[in-house]
Amino acid sequence: MQRRLVERELTEEGPIRGSGAKGKRRTVTVNLAESPLSWLHSRGHIDDRLFDAGERLRLDFERAQLGPRVTMRWDPVRSRTTGEQDLTASERALAAKQRFDGALDQAGKGLADMLWRVVCGNEALPEAERALGWPARSGKLVLRLALDRVADFYRIV
Repeated sequence: MQRRLVERELTEEGPIRGSGAKGKRRTVTVNLAESPLSWLHSRGHIDDRLFDAGERLRLDFERAQLGPRVTMRWDPVRSRTTGEQDLTASERALAAKQRFDGALDQAGKGLADMLWRVVCGNEALPEAERALGWPARSGKLVLRLALDRVADFYRIV
């Protein structure tokens, strides 16, 4: 899904319709499906190791079903087990939650907030910095430190 943005001249009352920079209109294509983490990776702000760590963390977040839910889950109750590959969805979610919690613990208390907001909450760095009350441009450094610790937790080399 993509949308087009148009640059407009601003006044105190708001944007002037149909105006652009010096009479020209410029458009920008924004990929709404691109995550803030993939944006940073595609522009060289984080390396492959840190990107992979963030993607593993997001995968565990999604597998643990920690995002907002709309309805209840009605999985059948299992009576016997024959091995690890026979885990129910609830048991797989619990294992993913334990990995997710372990990764956030490894990142540390002060770094986990930025990590969760950018990787799992899909907030852009400036938005996360404002929400946490941090100075501008401090989030990238904090995010890199947190992702490095998470990469160590997941043993990504």
